[in-house]
Amino acid sequence: MSEKSIAIVTGANGGLGKEFVKLLLKEEGISEIWAIARNKEKLNQLLNEFGDKIRTFSMDLSNRASFAEIEKELNANDAAVKYLVNNAGFAKFCSYDDIGIDESLNMIDLNIGAVVAAGLTCIPYMKKNSHIINIASQASFFPLPYQNIYSSTKAFVRNYTRALNIELKDKGISATAVCPGWMKTGLFDRGLIGAEKGTNNFSGMVTPDVVAAKALKDAKKGKDISVYGLYVKSTHLLSKLIPQKMMMKIWLSQQHF
Repeated sequence: MSEKSIAIVTGANGGLGKEFVKLLLKEEGISEIWAIARNKEKLNQLLNEFGDKIRTFSMDLSNRASFAEIEKELNANDAAVKYLVNNAGFAKFCSYDDIGIDESLNMIDLNIGAVVAAGLTCIPYMKKNSHIINIASQASFFPLPYQNIYSSTKAFVRNYTRALNIELKDKGISATAVCPGWMKTGLFDRGLIGAEKGTNNFSGMVTPDVVAAKALKDAKKGKDISVYGLYVKSTHLLSKLIPQKMMMKIWLSQQHF
């Protein structure tokens, strides 16, 4: 069996993940795109829309057994992973006590654990000029009250990815942390739960296609971080210049808390 060059996209059934699928379909040398998400019906829609170059996997990546299944498929298909896009994740825009222990820990498991596990699973199947693209967030730049878990998970992803990029240089593999601001995606819709102190100011909202295009371009350049748009770039700069306590006060003022 000849080696198969593939791209893996998690959270692939909509929003930013779907935009990555569209872009990767145009990449030369990619035999298949493995689209991973929980919603089987939406995955089938993806397959119907884009054709048989898509393989779908309905999985809950907060369950560690999923990664053994992915590794089994990589072995069975003699696959080389050209791109790994870790996009699966979720947010709840609320106070610490608006959600319970299970949902809080599930956010950590998916936003952090799945990113690490997917990387550790796929790196042995990557070659020189392969790319890992991990979705962090503008929320990673400083602590966010009333998004305390989400912002903390994304800070982990940003720091982890940038450090991993250095560790993988000898292998010729790049790792890029993508830090988008507000995007019109399902994550945004699901994050709004009607909390008394929920996020209500969504400055700098963009569509996910422009973020995905910039991220793929930056990954090919070997950049360890990708930031799209003047608003997010300005926030990134300010987070380096202004003390975090002051940044949190600015955030609270923006949200009218």
